[in-house]
Amino acid sequence: MKLHNCETCRIRAYSERKSDSLIARIWRWHANWCPLMKAHQRKLAEKQGLADSPTSPKN
Repeated sequence: MKLHNCETCRIRAYSERKSDSLIARIWRWHANWCPLMKAHQRKLAEKQGLADSPTSPKN
């Protein structure tokens, strides 16, 4: 099963451009409970934590 990629989501991108729109309000509501969005946020936090680690290799 392929997971949704929040970084390339058109609805998320639209809601960032037009933050006062109805779509943006729905997106913010959705992002608070969506399991895929929560997983995406955890993945970003883990990636950020690894990047900040003094023992992580530099690319």
